[in-house]
Amino acid sequence: MATKPKQKLTLLPQTINARNKGIDLDLDWIASIQANTSAIERRASSIASRRSVKKQHQAAWLLQAVKCMDLTTLSGDDTTGRVKRLCAKAKNPISIKILENLDLDNITVGAVCVYHDMIETAVSKLKGTGIPVAAVSTGFPAGLSPLPLRIAEIEYSVSAGASEIDIVISRRHVLTQNWKALYDEVKDFRKACGSAHIKTILATGELGTLRNVARASAVCMMAGADFIKTSTGKEPINATLPVSLVMVRAIREYHEKTGYKIGYKPAGGISKAKDALTYLSLIKEELGDQWLNPELFRFGASSLLGDIERQLEHHITGAYSASYRHAMG
Repeated sequence: MATKPKQKLTLLPQTINARNKGIDLDLDWIASIQANTSAIERRASSIASRRSVKKQHQAAWLLQAVKCMDLTTLSGDDTTGRVKRLCAKAKNPISIKILENLDLDNITVGAVCVYHDMIETAVSKLKGTGIPVAAVSTGFPAGLSPLPLRIAEIEYSVSAGASEIDIVISRRHVLTQNWKALYDEVKDFRKACGSAHIKTILATGELGTLRNVARASAVCMMAGADFIKTSTGKEPINATLPVSLVMVRAIREYHEKTGYKIGYKPAGGISKAKDALTYLSLIKEELGDQWLNPELFRFGASSLLGDIERQLEHHITGAYSASYRHAMG
């Protein structure tokens, strides 16, 4: 009896998109943005239950999640040794044994995200790999430093070699509906970033309402954000599906009106492979396959990779391995 040939997993192709140049602040557009909370929550609750991905399809989606991951360490006790180990994991996030069983070559993560002091270490360890180094900036996580200091922090990080800057907005501008101040702030940050891409962290858990989240998302994109990001990971409430739905729909509207594709990054609290699949489903259904690549979608994660490895090993062997076998270092 002939054996069925092994089916090779294929990953989604990568694309190159024009960078968002920003547009003039449109207060009429901002004022027109509303958010139906009950409808948003109903739609968000249906995402995980409506789409079930199994077997080799699940494995392919999980591998794509790895490629879209910002491998992150943002702890007060970070050391150069920890960052070096993180970079080693970023270069080889999935074990060779698993990749061989899936008939795949090596893959890498989307980026490594660190504090400013660790940029040079990360850049040195990732040289020649094509993996960008992202740095949190602008008084992360509160964002309450004086504006000149926040701008200078961005410039220092860019000069140290960071090619992506994760900035935090001033939440007070959103809570007081001071959209001009928020627009000017993000525009100044974008200018300081230069060629480095800017990811704007909204800290959605501190913005009060979904309408505020939607309006803040639109203002940041008008000011030239390359990505909009949910959270610092330090708030009591981080990435949630209702918030993510609001933000990706803001991205869709901005793309329809301007032609620019803005990236999305949920961060904080995403630690299980099944959560990654849910977020990938959300992006596929709301924005389409073009957003399912590291240019336009990232996970902010520190523990997600270990669970994805466990799920891939289960796909191959039928058994779950212990968590300590997939330590981040």
